Amino acid sequence: MNDKYIDKIPKEVEREISIFNEEEDLIEVISQIFKALSDPTRIKIIYALMNGPLCVSDIAVLLDMSQSSISHQLALLRNQNLIKVKRKGRRAYYSLDDEHVLCIFKDGLDHAKHKL
Repeated sequence: MNDKYIDKIPKEVEREISIFNEEEDLIEVISQIFKALSDPTRIKIIYALMNGPLCVSDIAVLLDMSQSSISHQLALLRNQNLIKVKRKGRRAYYSLDDEHVLCIFKDGLDHAKHKL
C-alpha cells in the first residue's frame, strides 16, 4: 500500500492523472480557452452568437458598445478558435466555431444559473 496519500487513490486514477499532467500542450490549450472565456464582454459576444452568425455592427448595437471594442474582442476569440468568420462581400459574419464551443458555454451558463 502506498502511504503518500491520505485516502486510498486507485492505481488506475493515479496513472490517468499522471499521464494527463504530462500533456503540457493540451493543458495550455485548455487554459487559453478558459482565459478567453473569462472576460464579461467576450461572454456576451458568445451569448449573442449562440443564435447564429452576426456582423460586427450588429453585435456592437446588441451589446451597446463601439465597433472597435467588439472587433478587438472578436479577434481574441478568433485567435483561440472559439469563433470563426465568413465574409460576404464587404461584410464579415462571425459565428461559434463548432458545437463544442456551444456546449462549453451552455454548461457554464447552466452552472452559473444553478449557483445563483
